[in-house]
Amino acid sequence: MKTYLLSIYQPAGPPPGPEVLEPVMRELAAIAQDMQDAGAFVFSAGLCPPSSATVIRAREGDVLLTDGPFLESKEFVGGFTVITAPDLDAALKWGERMAAATTLPVEVRPFQT
Repeated sequence: MKTYLLSIYQPAGPPPGPEVLEPVMRELAAIAQDMQDAGAFVFSAGLCPPSSATVIRAREGDVLLTDGPFLESKEFVGGFTVITAPDLDAALKWGERMAAATTLPVEVRPFQT
């Protein structure tokens, strides 16, 4: 089994209201349960907004800390799920379900072995 990262990209700006977000979160919880039942689920988490990030850069023996994201962007990783799957096609099926549930782009990327 290979390990895959499924990253959900969300647009910059305030999150949608509860009338939009609650059904999406219920569907994601159902997908996570299906992943657990299939033995694919490893770990999942939502991330705080990019404004909460601190970037650390090492340069010429010094370390520079900068508030905010590494890059300014119109979208950012809002959450992720780590799964195991027998192959990329199986991992893509989980990603497709997540994309359909959220209506947001989902990047599926294998971990290096």
